[in-house]
Amino acid sequence: MRVLIADDHRLVLDGIRRALETDGGFEIVGETQTGTQVLPLVAKTHPELVLLDVRMPHMDGLACLDQIRSRHPDVKVVMLSASSNPELVDAALRRGAAAYVIKTVNPDDLPATLRQALEGNVHTAVGGPDSERVSAKALGLTERELTILGALARGLSNDQIAKEFWVAPQTVKFHLTNIYRKLGVKNRTEATRIAYQHGLVESPIYADE
Repeated sequence: MRVLIADDHRLVLDGIRRALETDGGFEIVGETQTGTQVLPLVAKTHPELVLLDVRMPHMDGLACLDQIRSRHPDVKVVMLSASSNPELVDAALRRGAAAYVIKTVNPDDLPATLRQALEGNVHTAVGGPDSERVSAKALGLTERELTILGALARGLSNDQIAKEFWVAPQTVKFHLTNIYRKLGVKNRTEATRIAYQHGLVESPIYADE
């Protein structure tokens, strides 16, 4: 995924870059700390997604969002902010943001959030203490996939899940592949963390792949 990052804090830019580069599924095509540079960089670098700070010098993030949506409607925009003000969140989403990420989000979860934003599965603020639950239906999960997510959260292995649901281990792997794709994650640890954040499971036991 080609990503352009715009934030007026160098530390935040560096942190986002590290999180996305560690994931390996993103190409950072540009960075800027100034609002007026966002549109020229979008035109020059042709990103699939712009990660855009709400508070930017010279041109704020919402104004940038309006311009991007008008001139480059195919480019997704994810707003990034320290504020979880519901009015600000609603304004950003209403004006066409694919997602609104609060800067308290766990950096490890940022890549999955961006993938969900590209698929249109994020409908509220992400990363804040009062984030609303996102339904399994909104994420595209079937009832069986949701029950398997619950089993993952309890720390069960593939073989244990297969025995519990009376299915073949290969069937479990098939469901997990679909779950990972829909949640935009790579493994069970990320899947259970994202599911927990969205209120789909309780108290996950994070296990390595």
